[in-house]
Amino acid sequence: MSAPTATRPTVSPGRRFGAVALAAVAGVAVATQSRINGELGVRLGDGVAAAVISFGSGLLLLLILVPATGAGRRGLATLRTAFRRGTLRPWQCLGGACGAFLVFTQGATVGTLGVAVFTVAIVAGQSASSLLVDRAGVGPGGRRPVTGARLAGAVLTVIAVLLAVSDRFAEPATLGLAVLPLLAGVAVAWQQAVNGWVRVVTESTLTATLVNFAVGTAVLLVAFVVSLVLRGLPPGGLPTDLWLYLGGPIGVTFIAVAAAVVRLTGVLLLGLATVAGQVVGAVLLDMLLPSAASHPDATTMLGAVLTLVAVAVAALGGRVRAWSSATRNGTARRGRTGVGGR
Repeated sequence: MSAPTATRPTVSPGRRFGAVALAAVAGVAVATQSRINGELGVRLGDGVAAAVISFGSGLLLLLILVPATGAGRRGLATLRTAFRRGTLRPWQCLGGACGAFLVFTQGATVGTLGVAVFTVAIVAGQSASSLLVDRAGVGPGGRRPVTGARLAGAVLTVIAVLLAVSDRFAEPATLGLAVLPLLAGVAVAWQQAVNGWVRVVTESTLTATLVNFAVGTAVLLVAFVVSLVLRGLPPGGLPTDLWLYLGGPIGVTFIAVAAAVVRLTGVLLLGLATVAGQVVGAVLLDMLLPSAASHPDATTMLGAVLTLVAVAVAALGGRVRAWSSATRNGTARRGRTGVGGR
């Protein structure tokens, strides 16, 4: 049997708005996860070890949840059938590798860059990559053209986050380290697209999330073994603060939300909504729980507001044009009817 064909679903404005709002909340969770994993990486002195703990804890949670639910068990059975029949390709299950790289960059860079600078690098990579992924039709929502509104939204998002962290670019040392989250942002768009495919084929968000975490944990364990051989055990011991181990459950929530809504939003709009949540979350974290790497100020707040505007432009631009066109056509028809009546 051939692989499923990407078809763009008909989505009501209410469902689309709800999906975008949910993705934005998930973005706030990602900012929180970044702070947690960054602090864990600092305490351990090893970004790979922090990523293994974060991904591994998420996987353990899913190994309990998935078999315990009817939807999860049905999803696993459907997953096996999809592999056997060829309706799901192996490469469509590799999104977790990208997630593993993202979590590694959190542990390795957030402690130095801060959540806001980390976010700008993620955004720059994710915004550009989302356009290409949508244009190629990699996700289950099918091909989505690079319209003026979508392009403007992506560009505005990058500008907004650059503005939010503009004071940090006077420190050249941070720019080289920011390459890691930049590359992770490029990978995130592809991850969201292929995880969406697993969700569609298995009809189970939990199953799609489990596949993501199983693949990501396997990749990170290999990297950790290599790190042990080359560098030995991490210099820091395991911290006793329980909140440092919440990165995994938060990641489970984010991946589940992304896999569930990407078919309704497309990869770019999903990325923009999560970016908005990430920026707002990063600003709040840096203001309420400042760290040595955080410098919240008025430009940070302005950048956060502009990011929200960018999401609105990408989400509503096409609908505003369509409504305007329909209104003009309707007015023209009423005008012609009126003339004929006289």
